[in-house]
Amino acid sequence: QVQLVESGGGLVQPGGSLRLSCAASGNIFNVHGMGWYRQAPGKEHELVADTSREGSTNYADSVKGRFTISRDNAMNTVYLQMDKLKPEDTAVYYCHADLTTYSGTYYPDYWGQGIQVTVSS
Repeated sequence: QVQLVESGGGLVQPGGSLRLSCAASGNIFNVHGMGWYRQAPGKEHELVADTSREGSTNYADSVKGRFTISRDNAMNTVYLQMDKLKPEDTAVYYCHADLTTYSGTYYPDYWGQGIQVTVSS
């Protein structure tokens, strides 16, 4: 059994900052890619940022220069530092990982339960 547990969401004013965390736990041998997606009301699910185990990163154009993704491989944890937040960043943010369990099974898509981020004055 594997779980991805997110934390750090909430309400923030425009221009403010939040830091999301996602910890993967359970029967995990190796976590490969980790990342964050989001879905706003009436909009499609979209990639925000992701990172490989080796540290390469990828960002959506809309967040480049404002968001920073990082990870702690020893803790199987990924972070998303969100600065200069805008109202259009309001969404439910989902943690994603692809991983291999101790039994050798590869899972390309493990998801967290989602966490609300609201940017509003």
